[in-house]
Amino acid sequence: MAAHQKLYEGKAKILYATDDPNVLLSSFKDDATAFNAQKRGSIQGKGEINCAISSHLFQLLEAQGIATHFLDCPSANTMRVRAVKILPLEVVVRNIAAGSLCQQTGLELGTVLEPPLVEFYYKNDALGDPLLTSDRLLLLNLATSEQVEQLRAKALKINQILTDFFQQCGITLVDFKLEFGLDPSQNLLLADEISPDTCRLWNQSDPDPKQRVMDKDRFRHDLGNVEAAYQQVLDRILAKAAQI
Repeated sequence: MAAHQKLYEGKAKILYATDDPNVLLSSFKDDATAFNAQKRGSIQGKGEINCAISSHLFQLLEAQGIATHFLDCPSANTMRVRAVKILPLEVVVRNIAAGSLCQQTGLELGTVLEPPLVEFYYKNDALGDPLLTSDRLLLLNLATSEQVEQLRAKALKINQILTDFFQQCGITLVDFKLEFGLDPSQNLLLADEISPDTCRLWNQSDPDPKQRVMDKDRFRHDLGNVEAAYQQVLDRILAKAAQI
């Protein structure tokens, strides 16, 4: 396979081949989508910001024993990653009720969830990424029962690490989405990205329900100042990382 050949283009990233079949390049885009790509736009500088945020959080997790696909960043918006076969699942961890959970259950926005809720969604745009029961997940052969338990355990450990870290940054981790992949040895690795595109993040120093939003909800709901919110997340992460 030729180096730099485009292998896949998604909503937020493009994957390219390298000279090493076990290593890929993930290029982060400024494109923004919401509501299953029904809303489209662009967030200036998002690719570089999300690449930087993801690289720092992947390294934080690696240091705490979470295996990820991250290798390094050869440029500002490009990440070198281990090649994995992505499981067609989105693993969502919720600490506070927001978004679709409120819409589907009637829970009030901001309700603290004890313990955190772990959900699995079918990564399928044509079907609208539906929420799956455990039985449906196994019926569709999206993962083995053993893998499902591993995913749940990893997701909860990641949640604890990220919640503690963001707390030190003055940010509340409301909820977030994870994706995992299998390496050639069938090990589960955390993949994709962790960024304001995939997390709900609230500024603890701003009580205003709209102004506290530091994530893609600013784009989803036309709250404005999207770029500034993303940059503030990165600035706080960099400041805290420098102290560690």
